[in-house]
Amino acid sequence: MSLSRLVGIGLLLVQLIFIGSPQASEVDPFEPVNRKVFAFNEFLDRWLVKPVAKVYQWSTPSMIDQGVSNIFYNIAEIRNGVNSLLQADLSNSGKSSARFLINTTVGLLGFFDVASYWKLESEKEDFGQTLAVWGVADGPYIVLPMLGGRNLRDTLAFAPDVYLSPLEGVHHVSTRNIIRAIDLIDTRADLIDAEQLVSGDRYGFLRDIYLQRRASAIANGDLDDDFEEDF
Repeated sequence: MSLSRLVGIGLLLVQLIFIGSPQASEVDPFEPVNRKVFAFNEFLDRWLVKPVAKVYQWSTPSMIDQGVSNIFYNIAEIRNGVNSLLQADLSNSGKSSARFLINTTVGLLGFFDVASYWKLESEKEDFGQTLAVWGVADGPYIVLPMLGGRNLRDTLAFAPDVYLSPLEGVHHVSTRNIIRAIDLIDTRADLIDAEQLVSGDRYGFLRDIYLQRRASAIANGDLDDDFEEDF
């Protein structure tokens, strides 16, 4: 399926869901169900993902850990560049393209973030932010099994972003899944130290953090985001 067709289907679904929907303006109308899915995700994280991430964090030298993270950040520059272009942000699209070219070559596939050392920065962009720029409302907050919480707009935007990943070009299923697992474990390991900031109702805290970060991202950082550095 082509990207344009995928985008068209996504936009059609957004229109069908949001037009005339009285619940679209509610932040978390499905909270009882969301909490149950959240509990399931927490169970998987507590007994599977987090223990593996701790072993990875303990056994991996910091330089290697940062290099692995850099590689996945570099892969994401393709998504950043395309979505910036769709948002008519030619400056950021150009910076993302330059970062990808520099880090893929000089930075050895992105292991070293040479572009940042050269003061070439870009903003993280995804199709959810693109839809927001196009005027699509957030929609209700939804917690998905294993994927976590996100608003409905970002849920519909998930597929196009996956489509943009170079990993889709890896046709060997086992290899692709191993790379994705490494990405998941590396990301989870990076969040372990930040967990001490979570207080009170964990579900509500993480939901509010997500909503605050998304609002800040869509506004390109014009809104205060106190937790950006930690989450």
